[in-house]
Amino acid sequence: MKPIFRRIAVIGKYREPVAGAAPASAQQIIEGIVQFIIRQGCEPTLEAETAASMGLDGYHTLDVDGIGGHCDLCLVVGGDGTMLGVGRRLAGYGTPLVGINQGRLGFITDIPLQGYEAALTAILHGEYEEDVRPLMQARVMRGDTCVFEALALNDVVVNRGSTSGMVELRVEVDGVFVSNQRADGLIVASPTGSTAYALSAGGPMLHPSIPGWVLVPIAPHMLSNRPIVLPDASEIAIEIAGGRDISANFDMQSLASLQHGDRVVVRRSAHRVCFLHPRGWSYFSTLRKKLRWNEGGS
Repeated sequence: MKPIFRRIAVIGKYREPVAGAAPASAQQIIEGIVQFIIRQGCEPTLEAETAASMGLDGYHTLDVDGIGGHCDLCLVVGGDGTMLGVGRRLAGYGTPLVGINQGRLGFITDIPLQGYEAALTAILHGEYEEDVRPLMQARVMRGDTCVFEALALNDVVVNRGSTSGMVELRVEVDGVFVSNQRADGLIVASPTGSTAYALSAGGPMLHPSIPGWVLVPIAPHMLSNRPIVLPDASEIAIEIAGGRDISANFDMQSLASLQHGDRVVVRRSAHRVCFLHPRGWSYFSTLRKKLRWNEGGS
């Protein structure tokens, strides 16, 4: 039986080269995965910066946009943070992603490095669970001008600086006024991001199949300001009404120094990210492992 994916990209977690070389272990991991792909009868492509930073020569390379236009599948080697960045950049191409985790089990990079061959062999031959996640599209509007625009897979966060006081925010949903909030900030999270910063701020976990956002205040001045779940067809607008050193964060992308009157507008993107998991993968199994449910029980 031949693999159903022929052209497979590999993107690794890397740092900018220090003294001209990456750690040998990282190089060996990526090269081992590339050689595995070749043994499966598939065509490997290394993301260009991954290859350059790890000193891997002699392989076909493309930038991320080239991978989106050329490859059938992308293997992301790293953690959830690496996957977030790759997912945003490849979402417009519809390229499915598989995560190989170099450390602890991730929420979306769930194949452990040890023994990845068996899981990948099955996926390459069509034995997998498909997991489609929505993306958020966010804009920062200054009057009628968009001064920043980004996609986010996890969340959009408006918050205060490390030394300033509370921020004052005016929140609208679909043009309807919801509330004025004084807090350390406000999180708009997708179901994927509901288990990240939003969870630590007291928000609920949303199953990935729920078409919703969760709006979570960070340390609100009024305890009656509670998290709320909204349909992801809604447009959420957060206006900066007061405070200093206010910033907006879109996953790991940041815009500092928001001004009074700026509006952070969040809506559902037209693009989605498709993750492939080993057959038998379960969202609840991931929660049990990551959140250590049932530990200490009988």
